Amino acid sequence: MAEILGAFEQAILITIFQLGDAAYGRGVFHELNHNVWKKVSAGAVYTTLERLENRGLLSSELKEGTSIRAGRPRRYYSITPKGALALNSAREAMTMIWKTTKWPIKATA
Repeated sequence: MAEILGAFEQAILITIFQLGDAAYGRGVFHELNHNVWKKVSAGAVYTTLERLENRGLLSSELKEGTSIRAGRPRRYYSITPKGALALNSAREAMTMIWKTTKWPIKATA
């Protein structure tokens, strides 16, 4: 069974997938703030990256720094096979739920 993902976890995994080889922490943070409808904190992004990596959904690698970062290394992230399965399962589940839901949704209370 695939991991259950929250909306923010899905947003981070999708962002990492979209960024590809350029998926480092601050880049993920900036991309989320650019594309998500609300501001997210850097702390929330880094905490979620660590949690996803601890769950085996992401892997990371330190790479050499550039002159822009005064030579300091940068941690890059990539989605693991387990992470891809979890993300695909989340999308499939939501697609099935929305297929059987009358749109637009109206309040019942």
